[in-house]
Amino acid sequence: MSQTVAAAPVTAVHGQLLLDTAAASIRHGLAHGRPLPVDLQNAPPAVLEPRPVFVTLERRGVVRGCVGRLHSPHPLIRDVADNAYNAAFQDSRFPPLEEPELDGLSLQISVLEPPQPLPFSTEADLLARLVPGRDGLIIQAGWAMALFLPAVWASLPDPAQFLHHLKLKAGLPAAGLPPGLEALRFGTECVSGPMT
Repeated sequence: MSQTVAAAPVTAVHGQLLLDTAAASIRHGLAHGRPLPVDLQNAPPAVLEPRPVFVTLERRGVVRGCVGRLHSPHPLIRDVADNAYNAAFQDSRFPPLEEPELDGLSLQISVLEPPQPLPFSTEADLLARLVPGRDGLIIQAGWAMALFLPAVWASLPDPAQFLHHLKLKAGLPAAGLPPGLEALRFGTECVSGPMT
């Protein structure tokens, strides 16, 4: 009887390549005002698969930008380059990154595992089903939608506060749950390191 061996996480095998690509795209953006054009011909097959990915920038432990996509037809490595550029220069919460800020800048790449529906009956039930530190969460009600990566638990370790801030991010009322709210949970494969 043969056993299926799970593939190693792409971040474990190609994490440094992804970090280097993100850093190069930010430097390219400073010099040229656009993301790094990625050489797909010489990229390993594992980073050519489309995967949802977010790139988070932190400077001295404080978030400086975070951009990603839940759905993309593009190769993972291209989205890493695009999202790193967008996190540095297009995140509407922050002014565009300037060169002096590279000192102390760190990068985190979060490759999302497929989101799974999280059934619940009440807000208390939803909170009880969340696993702090592990679960990323997507909530959606009508056109309102928001996502928190698992890394957000570091600053919002209480499930009630985690959900409260996610509802605010989605533009939903902080009190109660709107009718028809759907929740999906997901894990991530992460790699992080200093801007090089």
